[in-house]
Amino acid sequence: MTLRTRLLGSDDLSDLVSLETASFTGDQLSRRSLQRLLKRPNALFVGVEEEGAGAGQGLLGYALVLLRTGTSLARLYSLAVGPSARGRGAGRALLAAAEAAAVDQGASAMRLEVRPDNAAAITLYKSSGYSEFAVYQGYYEDLSDALRLSKPLLVDTNRVSSRVPLYHQTLEFTCGSACLMMAMHALDSRQPMTRSHEIRLWREATTIFMASGHGGCGPHGLALAAHRRGFEAEIYVSDDGPLFVEGVRDPAKKEVLRVVHQDFEIACLEADIPVHKRSLGADDVSRFVASGAIPIVLISQYRIWREKVPHWVVVAAVDDHCIHVNDPDVDLAEETSSSLECLRLPIPRRDFQAMARYGRSRLRAAVVIRRATF
Repeated sequence: MTLRTRLLGSDDLSDLVSLETASFTGDQLSRRSLQRLLKRPNALFVGVEEEGAGAGQGLLGYALVLLRTGTSLARLYSLAVGPSARGRGAGRALLAAAEAAAVDQGASAMRLEVRPDNAAAITLYKSSGYSEFAVYQGYYEDLSDALRLSKPLLVDTNRVSSRVPLYHQTLEFTCGSACLMMAMHALDSRQPMTRSHEIRLWREATTIFMASGHGGCGPHGLALAAHRRGFEAEIYVSDDGPLFVEGVRDPAKKEVLRVVHQDFEIACLEADIPVHKRSLGADDVSRFVASGAIPIVLISQYRIWREKVPHWVVVAAVDDHCIHVNDPDVDLAEETSSSLECLRLPIPRRDFQAMARYGRSRLRAAVVIRRATF
């Protein structure tokens, strides 16, 4: 049997539904889900069929790849081969075509989940260059664990290791404190990674107000919270004066932001925390990571989530091509989400430079944490 692969579209929906039903007894994508995914610009469907097969013969298998906007990470979300095509090389052809399609979209690494008891799939993936890097507990519908595998498509991201753990923020405004917890725990495993500690750190570091609701953490507050726990910290910030005021219209709230910012600045001065009035570039980040320090960097979520809000991420590792970050924010209610999708997220250096700024003022801010030296 000679196989050929091609990208799929909405006209292939019925064949995809049939394949899904024939291939999986659980964790199936519904017709509605497949239809919605076919319309998403960051979802790639690749199909395999017999060369020369006439119309109506149907697909032998398909692969679904999800691209993470603003990053070079792709995720093989599903790979299905119909019963009649198994053992004929259809799975390997699909996998190769899925990787090629991801590379065409700028991906440098592919990740996937697989059941530990799916020996055939594990053999396929590992023989194709994938290696295990994590276990996702209770991932599947029947609460079975999932093995997490990864493969470099352009650079060897499997060699990128990191001591920084992943913590998922529990509130929409605690990304800064979640990142600080990850950094401090990486430097000192005795530092707790609990929700109560997350909220305690947020209370210490918050700027009080945002456009609406609770405020997020500022660089001065994060640095002070780290300093109080025995770590060295330094601040890099491009702007003077109170931060995050662009979306605040109420003059009274702006005044509170000014007072809080001034208080933070005085506290940093008294604690001898260095404040550098400049931005932190990709080369600076690499230098700090090489020295054992951990940078926490402010980014705009627009390039990843298409939301114009400030957001903190922690740098977990670097290589010649990418800055790898742990992102504490993941919507676990999203059907195709996985919290480990935010672990060591590879961001091309050029994109990192553009992402690490926020608002009309192009605010750049970072806090560098390291163990204290005595």
